[in-house]
Amino acid sequence: MLERKLLKDRAQVTFVLPADIPPGPVSVVGDFNGWKPGAHTLEPRSDGMRAVTVGLSAKRVHSFRYLAAGDYWFNEGHADGHDGTNSLLHT
Repeated sequence: MLERKLLKDRAQVTFVLPADIPPGPVSVVGDFNGWKPGAHTLEPRSDGMRAVTVGLSAKRVHSFRYLAAGDYWFNEGHADGHDGTNSLLHT
């Protein structure tokens, strides 16, 4: 799930997943962090979910995926689109 907050010239996007699906650590990896695993790791929230908030450039299309333990890559089901391999996010 994606939570968005538009600011003047940036967007704050919170990437949200259930606390235990998939199990183990999960990070969001994309063009906004050089596709570096672990740069934005989802952390537990009080609502039983886990999340990480990332500041992104506005008026762009960003590509991303999730990376879980065991080199398990997966896409966001609520993304704005997919390009075949990656999830797409319009800010």
